[in-house]
Amino acid sequence: MSHTLEAVAIPEIAVEERANRLNSAGATWQELVAKDRTNAQLTYQVKGRGEGAVATRITSGKHEFVIDEPAGLAGDDVAPSPVEYALGALIACQVVVYRLYAQGLGIVVEDIDVKAEGDLDVHGIFAWDENVRPGFTAIRLSVHVTGPESPERYEELRQVVDAHCPVFDLFSNPTPVEVSLTSN
Repeated sequence: MSHTLEAVAIPEIAVEERANRLNSAGATWQELVAKDRTNAQLTYQVKGRGEGAVATRITSGKHEFVIDEPAGLAGDDVAPSPVEYALGALIACQVVVYRLYAQGLGIVVEDIDVKAEGDLDVHGIFAWDENVRPGFTAIRLSVHVTGPESPERYEELRQVVDAHCPVFDLFSNPTPVEVSLTSN
């Protein structure tokens, strides 16, 4: 599935500037948490409102984006689907955590590209077979880093990232979800 989204201009920054930002963020958080451990607890709030056939307009702080489904799943195909965004969130979180831990471990990562593939079975989505889960049955991540380090150093980095990436954790471990429903 291919979707065209409005281009977001992401500024090019020098390697030194990236390192400064990563170091500064780490030091700031370390200081905040050292002062008061409760500062480590973050709560994210995102809101969504249904539009069109099955699309959702998401608001997250000052950011807004749309999630939809392809026509074959009753959508208008105006934006990526929820599962595509989920894979995108996994990729983005991997990039962030690779950058953070590479900086912290002194591992040079010049460039990073990540690809994710996820398998779904519509038997679970449409409740045609209660033995088939509605979510991903498998996810494959392919991470490609460039830089001067040995393959062993990059493997060390991968293991640390897999152990500390929040979205990787969401996919790898059960997370309690509490749902409340209100109606008129």
